[in-house]
Amino acid sequence: MQTERQRVQQMMSAELLPRGWQWQLLLALLKVTVCSSGPAQAANGRTCSAQGPASYILVFTGHWSPQTFPKQYPVYRPPAQWSKLIAVTHNTQYRLWQEGAPASAGVRSFAELGVTVDLVKEAREARKRRAVGTMYRTAGIPSGVGHSSTELLLQPRNPQLSLMVKLIPSPDWFVGVDGLNLCEGDQWRQEVTLDLRPFDAGTDSGFTFSSPDYPTNPPENITQITSQNPSHPANSFYYPRLSELPPLATVRLTRQSKIPADQTPLSNHILRHSIVPQRFSETPLDCEVSLWSSWGLCLGSCTRGGVRHRTRYILLRPANSGAPCPELEEQAECRPLKCPGQN
Repeated sequence: MQTERQRVQQMMSAELLPRGWQWQLLLALLKVTVCSSGPAQAANGRTCSAQGPASYILVFTGHWSPQTFPKQYPVYRPPAQWSKLIAVTHNTQYRLWQEGAPASAGVRSFAELGVTVDLVKEAREARKRRAVGTMYRTAGIPSGVGHSSTELLLQPRNPQLSLMVKLIPSPDWFVGVDGLNLCEGDQWRQEVTLDLRPFDAGTDSGFTFSSPDYPTNPPENITQITSQNPSHPANSFYYPRLSELPPLATVRLTRQSKIPADQTPLSNHILRHSIVPQRFSETPLDCEVSLWSSWGLCLGSCTRGGVRHRTRYILLRPANSGAPCPELEEQAECRPLKCPGQN
C-alpha cells in the first residue's frame, strides 16, 4: 500500500501538475508531517498549545477519620494511614490506572503492598515512547488525617496528571486521579481541587481493612467502592444510609507564578494558604447484631409451664447517633420435656 509521500512523488515525476504546484504540494506535505509530531493531544482531544511549561504545588490531604468513617476504623496493627503518593505527568498514550480496566502488575503491587518498583518500571518504558514526562513522589502520612505535597512541572507535550495513594491497612484499596488534563487550549489551569473516594484494584478479595491476603482469581477490573457497593454488611465502607461516601481525601493543585530554579521530584513543601480545613459531618453508624442462637432447653415445672431462651450478640456498636442495638435476649413459654401427656 502506497504512502502519501510515494503518491506525491509519482505525481511529481509524471509531471501531472505544473512545476509551481509541485513545490506547493510538497511544502503542504512537510507541514502535515511536522504537525503530526507536534504538541500532545489533551484529554478532550484538543491540542495543548501553551507557551512553555507550568509549575504546580500539589497538596494531598487525608480525611480518613473515625468520626467520618467509624465502621471498623483501624486503630492499631497498623493504624489508619496513607502510603507515599505516586504522580506521573503524561499524554493520552499512557494510563497509570483506569476504572473498569484490569490493574497492571505495577498497580497491583502498589495497591496491595505499597511497592513502587513495578510502577516505576512501567513509567520508564512509557517514557521511551515519549508518553510519560516525569514521576513524582510525596512521603507517606502516618495517620488517616494529614497532608503531604510536592512540586510538579508539566510540559505542553505531557499536560496530564495521574496519581495513586494506597490506604493502609487494606486489601488492595487506593484513591487516585486518572488523566487530569491541566491544559486548556493555550492556557494552563490556575487551580484545581478534587475530592477522592476509594477504589478497589480487583486483585485481592478482602471486604475489610484487615482482611487476610486472598488473591482474586481471576483478577477483576478496577471499581469504585461506594456506600452500598460491595453490597455486603462486612464491607468496611458499607454505609447504606448514605447516598455517597464523604471524600476520603482531597487533592489541590495550585499553579505557581514562577517556575522554581531547582525542581525536585520529592518534597514536602506545603503552602500555608493552600490548606483549607474541611469539616465533614459525622457519619451515623447503626448497631449490627448477630443472628439468633438456637432455643435453649425448656426449664420449669409441668404445672406452671416452662420458659426457654435464645440470645444474640453485638457485631458492631452504634456511633455518631446511629440506630441503637435491639434486645439481645428473647424468651418464650414452653412445656418441659417428660411432662405427662408428652411422648
